[in-house]
Formats: sequence, structure tokens, C-alpha cells
Amino acid sequence: MTTKSEDIIGETWDYCLADTAIKIGSGLAVGSVLSLIAFKRKKWPIVFGLGAGFGMGLANCQHAFKDPHLRKMQNYKIKQDSKSEKKES
Repeated sequence: MTTKSEDIIGETWDYCLADTAIKIGSGLAVGSVLSLIAFKRKKWPIVFGLGAGFGMGLANCQHAFKDPHLRKMQNYKIKQDSKSEKKES
């Protein structure tokens, strides 16, 4: 089964947008809670949470597009160790 490169890029973009939205939302939630509880309703914890969430989402997107560890296993061939070949014979 073959897949088009456009489909792979589209799935990666969908993953990136969803992941970044989740991270921004959780950063907003954590920043809001910290702002209400610990920092006397200041704005900077909320902004910091949003920025940290966006930064983590961006880093995950860069990693997803570089794709260093998820190479196609079809392209790799298993090498036989020369020691194991000698033991078998």
C-alpha cells in the first residue's frame, strides 16, 4: 500500500496543529491557576504559560517534520553477525 507524500505531510500538519492547540490550552490553564492562586492576579503567568505551550508545540512540530527516528523499516536490511555465522557452522 502506497501513500502520497501530500497525505503524509497533511497528517503531520494535523498532528502539529492539534498538539500545539493542546499545549497552548494547558499552558493557559496552568498560567491562569498560578495567576489566581500564587501571583495576585498578575498577567505574566498567563502569558508565560501561553508562550511555553506554544514553544513546546513548535518544538514537537519541528521534530515531527524532521522525523529522525521513524524511518521506514523496509529500507533497512539486517546484517548477520560474522561471529554468529561461525558458531552455527
